[in-house]
Amino acid sequence: MAAFARATAVTAIDSHNYLAYFPDEWCIGNVPHGGYVSSCFLSATALHFSTTHASRNQPHTITLHLTFLRRTALGPARFSIRDVKLGRRTSTVHVELTQGDKVTEPCVVGYLTQSNLRSETGLSLPTEWSLYPPPVPLSTTNALMEGTDQGWIRSTGRYPGFRKASQRMKWWVPRRGQLEPGMADEWICWGDGGRFTQSALGVIIDQFPQVVEIHPFTNPVSGGDDAVTAKSEEADRKPNWYPTVLLNLDVKKALPEEGVDWLFLRVRAKKIKNGRMDLEIVVLDTGGDLVAISNHVCLILSAERNMTQSATGKITRESGNKI
Repeated sequence: MAAFARATAVTAIDSHNYLAYFPDEWCIGNVPHGGYVSSCFLSATALHFSTTHASRNQPHTITLHLTFLRRTALGPARFSIRDVKLGRRTSTVHVELTQGDKVTEPCVVGYLTQSNLRSETGLSLPTEWSLYPPPVPLSTTNALMEGTDQGWIRSTGRYPGFRKASQRMKWWVPRRGQLEPGMADEWICWGDGGRFTQSALGVIIDQFPQVVEIHPFTNPVSGGDDAVTAKSEEADRKPNWYPTVLLNLDVKKALPEEGVDWLFLRVRAKKIKNGRMDLEIVVLDTGGDLVAISNHVCLILSAERNMTQSATGKITRESGNKI
C-alpha cells in the first residue's frame, strides 16, 4: 500500500462510524493539513459506500463541502456518517469528524454527494472556457524530472520544517515567475513515486505555493522558484499559517483506477484583505482536461497560533477553537 493510502486508511467501527489516525508527517506545524483531512473524509465516505451502501454502486464523491470548526490534532479521528438522501443517481451524507471524548463538539463537518462518474449519462455541451492567462507551455513531464524544461523549475517551497505535509509532493513552478499577482501555477507529482487516485483529490487541492508569500508586495525578488530566497528569508521571517475555514470540491471526472503520475494546478485569490482570503483551485490532467474545481476560504495567521500548546504538550481547549 502506498504511503498516502496508508496515511488516509480508515477502518469501520460499525455501519456508520469509521476510524482514522492523523500522523505527524501530514501536519502543518502541530495541526493536521486541511487537504489531508479532506482526503480522509473522501476515504471514509468511499468505504461507507463500498460496504454499507455497496448495492448503490456510487463509489465516487462528486461534491464535497467542509466547514472547519475547530483545529484537529494528531492521533485517532472518528468519522460519523448520517445518510441524508439515498438516491438512484446521487446520494448525500452528512459527516462529522470528532477527536478524543468531545463527541458533541465536531472539529470538521461536511456534506458529500456520491455518484458513479464512470457510468453517468446525460446532456453534454462544449463550452469556450479555458485558463486565462494561458499557462506556461510544458515540453514533457520527463523534462520536468530532468530539470531541462525551459519554462518550469523545481520548487521546494518555504519553511519545510513547519510545513511537513507540503514535503510529500514535488512541485514545479514557472521558471520566470508566476504570471500574475495573487495567482500560482504548478505541476505536481508524489515525492515517493506514487500515483494520484481519486481519494488524493482532497490533498491535491490544498498543495500549492502560498500566494501571499509569492506576492510582489511581500516578495519583491523576481525569479521563478519561490524557494530561491527561502533560506535567507527564513532567518528573518516567521511563517504564516493559513487555516481553512471552508472548503468546497466539485469533481468533474474520475481519474483512472491505477491513478495518474502528474496533475496541473492553478490557484488564484480574488481578494486578500484583513487577514482573510478566498482561493480558487483548478486541477487539469496532462491532456488539459478539467479534473476538479475547488474553492477555499482561509485565514492568514501567525504560525504561533498554530503552535499553541498547554504545558503538557496537548492542544488546550482555548487553542482548540479554529480562530
